[in-house]
Amino acid sequence: MNKIEVLKSEKDGLKIKDDIARFAKEGWESISEDDIQRLKWYGLFLRNPKPGFFMQRVRIPNGICFSHQVKALCSVAKDFGNGTIDITTRQQVQLRNLKIEDVPEIFAIQEEVGLTSIQTGLDNVRNIMGCPVAGLSPKEKVDAYSQVKALTEHISGNSEFSNLPRKFNIAITGCADDCVHAETQDLALVPAVQELGGNSVYGFNVLVGGKLGSGGYRIATSLDVFILPEDVVRVCSAIILIFRDHGSRGVRSKNRLAFLIEEWGEEKFRNALQEKISKPLIPAGVDLRANEKSEHIGIYRQKQASMNYVGLKVPVGRIHADKLQGIAGIATKYGNGEIRFSHSNSLIIPNVPDQKLGDLLEEPLVKEFTYHPSSVMRGLVSCVGIDYCHLATIETKGRALQVAAELEDKLPDIAPITTHWSGCPAGCGNHLVADIGLLGKKIKQGKEIVDAVDVYMGGRTGIDPKLAVKVMEDVPCDDLAKVLEFVVPYHTREKMHPIKGKKYKRNWKKAPPSQLLDKEPVIKNAEA
Repeated sequence: MNKIEVLKSEKDGLKIKDDIARFAKEGWESISEDDIQRLKWYGLFLRNPKPGFFMQRVRIPNGICFSHQVKALCSVAKDFGNGTIDITTRQQVQLRNLKIEDVPEIFAIQEEVGLTSIQTGLDNVRNIMGCPVAGLSPKEKVDAYSQVKALTEHISGNSEFSNLPRKFNIAITGCADDCVHAETQDLALVPAVQELGGNSVYGFNVLVGGKLGSGGYRIATSLDVFILPEDVVRVCSAIILIFRDHGSRGVRSKNRLAFLIEEWGEEKFRNALQEKISKPLIPAGVDLRANEKSEHIGIYRQKQASMNYVGLKVPVGRIHADKLQGIAGIATKYGNGEIRFSHSNSLIIPNVPDQKLGDLLEEPLVKEFTYHPSSVMRGLVSCVGIDYCHLATIETKGRALQVAAELEDKLPDIAPITTHWSGCPAGCGNHLVADIGLLGKKIKQGKEIVDAVDVYMGGRTGIDPKLAVKVMEDVPCDDLAKVLEFVVPYHTREKMHPIKGKKYKRNWKKAPPSQLLDKEPVIKNAEA
């Protein structure tokens, strides 16, 4: 067994909570390497770039929380951390520079307002994603938030689900837009309609085996199963347990559900599911998603009369606790105190009455974290980068903002485009499903080692998912804005499709933009 399987066999990760008070008294250097890993069951990650300091990942199902919870998070960030909060691509938040001595008090503060970081790391079901405007959108046929909440409650703290072969990502959405990257998830439920007993019944189609990270993007495939909302917890639990009992526990880069699906095939997996739930499965219905993408940033009418939601862009997802606390106050003043975190490094203030909308839009923080960002900034997403992650090879958030600012000046009228940065092949920035995906790396340029990226284009999820194509390699970050300035104007989603056949290499500095898109799938910076 690999070392993670060994430590799991010796002690259930959930039991590490009993030791945290002792760790707080004895200090971080007293914690064994195995227990450092087990602390991830409670969302605590020792950060190698900052010895002695932990990052905490807080579970926020569907990204939905309230102002009193957000204020508690901000208080923890300021009183015990470095005062910054990162909104992640799984709709949760990360707090940084925490000391183990303070963790018992931090947990108490969060538990008092109904927050937890349980099972947000290592081999667990991670934060369950959903459409950030669930229950609000007029286009929605089924509100999935109650299912996200019920499944989270069933899994959290449950030892049946605390020893999976690898991490397990779930999204449950009723959104008609492609907003949660369903095809990248181990398990995704997407909105569908099926004819049952002569009636049109709304529920979910089941997709399985999606992933990013090691080995690249595998598009989740249909299990040919339709499930009713009331069956979500039972069916999803059965799928997770099949993975628990039959997934590989060998090489960790090949332990995701995707590899079990590849080995078994969808039909065998479906048969195993039917046997486990002892009930005939309903064939998949009609997928209700449109071939569109939305970050839900802007001002939108809700299905509730005279109500609106306002989506605000938080550039690269990093915000100071004072400002997030201010936004929580705005949500209370103009809405019902609810705040929703989106996968796209943004947040949403819902339930704003018509008569209060104009005043809300005049708030300085609403103007700063704008509801009408530029086409470049709207779709900008970044992982945390080398500042806080030992896996990353480059600093991503600062680079992303710098390049975006340059492109805003040079391409003010460009059509909306998504640009996602990942600092390493783990792909936390979801670079393989963006219009433009940037994967960080180091290259040698003359006698210097510099930050660089490989450039991918055309990745997408939704009803017409596509694998991203690597079109350039080894582009120095200092030159990236100049390169993208000539590529982006020629970009359309229709042109960005997988290019089969031989991969050619040429110097990107000499390649006309039309060749980058239509003829030359890989361009190598030969001079580097």
